Amino acid sequence: MPAGQSKSELRTAALAAREALSPEQRASAAEAIAARKLPLEITPGTIVSGYSPIRSEIDPVPLMRKLAERGAQLALPAVMARGKSLAFRAWSPSDRLMLGPLGILEPSPAATELIPDIMLVPLAAFDRLGHRIGYGAGHYDFTLAHLRKVKPVTAIGLAFAAQEIEAVPALSHDVALDYVLTETEGFDFRSS
Repeated sequence: MPAGQSKSELRTAALAAREALSPEQRASAAEAIAARKLPLEITPGTIVSGYSPIRSEIDPVPLMRKLAERGAQLALPAVMARGKSLAFRAWSPSDRLMLGPLGILEPSPAATELIPDIMLVPLAAFDRLGHRIGYGAGHYDFTLAHLRKVKPVTAIGLAFAAQEIEAVPALSHDVALDYVLTETEGFDFRSS
């Protein structure tokens, strides 16, 4: 993608590449990520937050099921309000979800709130420096910055390889990811 494109233009192009993937390619990619060795240790009780996939996002559930088998406690985010940190509520694959304020499936408000050790992060695009483009609301940047004041939180972006771009025009408030996992490769940005 040409240099000098805005985040909006880069987002649109990356989402178009993601949309071009067939449902079979998307399902296969999610299974490939789940089958790969995770780049960090999961110990019993590790709190891992995923997300409810929207549009054509890669589905984190196959990976989340694998992590739960290793003893991870799972959570899903709940959108509280723009400019506020996401809340994370306990979740298991058998739990019923409800529509949140943005039309995204979330656990019930009665579910226990947790602070994740590892956040699986959806994205529109990413680069090889660990920068991501989301959907523009800043929920994950704000949440990671907020939670990392409380405890170390590892951010792992999940994406299709087709979502990689040459460079994300990162701003000072953008929070870099620790890893990105695609169906073909794992990227470790911790020493970048």
